[in-house]
Amino acid sequence: MTALELRKARKERKWSQQKLAEKLGISQGYVALLERGKRGFSPSVARKAIRVLNMNPSALPLTKAPFSVSADRLAYELSALGYPGFRHLRSARKRNPLEVLLGALAQDNLEARVTEALPWLLLQFAEMSDANRRWLLDQARLHGLTNRLGFIAALARQVAARTGDTTAPRYQSLLRLEEELFQGRLDREDTLCQSSLSLKEREWLKQSRPPQAEAWHLLTDWRPEHLQYA
Repeated sequence: MTALELRKARKERKWSQQKLAEKLGISQGYVALLERGKRGFSPSVARKAIRVLNMNPSALPLTKAPFSVSADRLAYELSALGYPGFRHLRSARKRNPLEVLLGALAQDNLEARVTEALPWLLLQFAEMSDANRRWLLDQARLHGLTNRLGFIAALARQVAARTGDTTAPRYQSLLRLEEELFQGRLDREDTLCQSSLSLKEREWLKQSRPPQAEAWHLLTDWRPEHLQYA
């Protein structure tokens, strides 16, 4: 979260600094320092601000350990971020959507219904800050997730293209992300979070996967038409 994001969100709600301070449980002077960039946001204050001001969860602080979430928790975290496929679940505490995305891609095996939600995450939160983009790219490269993330970005871009407006900021942001990831594409074969595939399944996917999957060296048959929200 930045000082500008906090000030903009407060003014959109037409709140005074004093009212926001009361909601956050801090002093008005501290809010003023936050909005001027003179103080950093603690994780607790940032989370409260996101909640009370109904801000974009992309403003939530990013951690140094985005992969600590278990596969069982991912559906609840996706629900908290508004994914319609898990609307029936009780929402967990919100995390930055980029952390949820990488936490999912780092799994050895992932349920298909969770995998289906990952392009949706990028579609919803494609217009990320430069700092968030750098974090995403760095973490993907550090943990060997470049190809998996690149393929998800390609799927999301293909879905965005179906609107017909390839000049929209969301589409352009996805295209840029895909291009940046492709520059560091790993020259090794991988699956899209399906490490338990049998040899026969791997051979079948190698022959029947779509061009995008082949380009990213992934054994998967996911296509835009398989996504219910496409």
